[in-house]
Amino acid sequence: MKKFSFPDSVTFAEKPSQFAECWFDDACILDMDYFVKTIAGIKEKGVRPDLIGSIIAHYASKWLPDLSNDDSKMGLTNFEESTESVTASWMKKRFFVETLVGILPPEKDSLPCNFLLRLLRIANMVNVELTFREELEKRISWQLDQASLKEILIPSFSHTCGTLLDVELVSRLVKRFINLDSEGAKSGAALVKVAKLVDCFLVEAAMDSNLSLSEFVELASVLPSHARATDDGLYRAIDTYLKAHPGVPKQERKLLCRLIDSRKLSPEASLHAAQNERLPVRAVIQVIFSEQSKLNKQLEWSGSFSGTRSPLIGLDPPGARCLSKREVNSQQMEIKKLREDVLRLQSQCNSMQAQLEKLMDKRKGFFRWKKLGIMPSSKMTTLSAVEESEREGDAMYGRQTPAVDMKTRLVKSGRNPPKSRKSMS
Repeated sequence: MKKFSFPDSVTFAEKPSQFAECWFDDACILDMDYFVKTIAGIKEKGVRPDLIGSIIAHYASKWLPDLSNDDSKMGLTNFEESTESVTASWMKKRFFVETLVGILPPEKDSLPCNFLLRLLRIANMVNVELTFREELEKRISWQLDQASLKEILIPSFSHTCGTLLDVELVSRLVKRFINLDSEGAKSGAALVKVAKLVDCFLVEAAMDSNLSLSEFVELASVLPSHARATDDGLYRAIDTYLKAHPGVPKQERKLLCRLIDSRKLSPEASLHAAQNERLPVRAVIQVIFSEQSKLNKQLEWSGSFSGTRSPLIGLDPPGARCLSKREVNSQQMEIKKLREDVLRLQSQCNSMQAQLEKLMDKRKGFFRWKKLGIMPSSKMTTLSAVEESEREGDAMYGRQTPAVDMKTRLVKSGRNPPKSRKSMS
């Protein structure tokens, strides 16, 4: 066996994967015990946990091809192609996995989540000790939001389980993750990612005719209601389950549909649900009523710009779903059109007001004489004022006396009314 001592002059500024590949190309450690001692020496030197994790992942992919991302990549030694018996090969795999789990760095995120999931798949396949499997599940639950659907589709190797996929394992991982989230260890974005992952897993698991309703409901309801921004994925999983299980009784269908919040369905999913014959009638009515409520709310919201909205309409009902980006853009376009219509009406109103003022100016006598180039005298101005006042008075109260009419006619003809004769007495 070739001895290899970890060099003191090595720099760790390189990327973890590049460093691990460079180191193992120079030193091929064939003995597992010596590899464990080497990792212990590296830890004592204070190497970063992510570098140690990359070394362990690279070493495991070399000796166990099942842990490699690349299916075409072959390791230095393939247990399946050895001349030993199948039992001896499985015993070696079990010892290899248990040894790797024992030397993993204790820090979080020191190894990728997908690598840990592949390691857990092999651990379940070779039936490692329960303590090692629990340690792997705990580490995976720390970073479950980084997992992919391909790696989480772990087959069920238990003889007591009738399903192809290990649904109970995924339920345990999600429950551990939820417990971490309740302690504030995870953000809301991580919870949303896990919810999407669970919905995609439910779609795959629902196609199995051996999946019981209790297992489906347990995994679907383990997440809190605020974890799903939209229930489209959950509706798709329930619809897939009803397709694969056509003999589900009516009461169990109602139980499945209670998992869906009809207010959080997109318009496309609501349209599909309204025409879905597999759903109970009550669930279809709830979807239609929810869509009608959304439409009324949007109409009331758009009507607020015309001043016809009451002060209480602006309050959003509790539990209302967030609008999608497409809906927000369409509403912004409607607001823009309304603003343009208001500006256009305002300009038309201003022009009509200016025209009305011009007409009022033309009706005044002063501007008529000025237009002809003749400045009216004070007498004519006084007569015009008298005529205007008399016209207004006649319009309001009618003719007063014949004397007033006579005086008005004399003034119009340019003659003065006859003066009363003075008394001689």
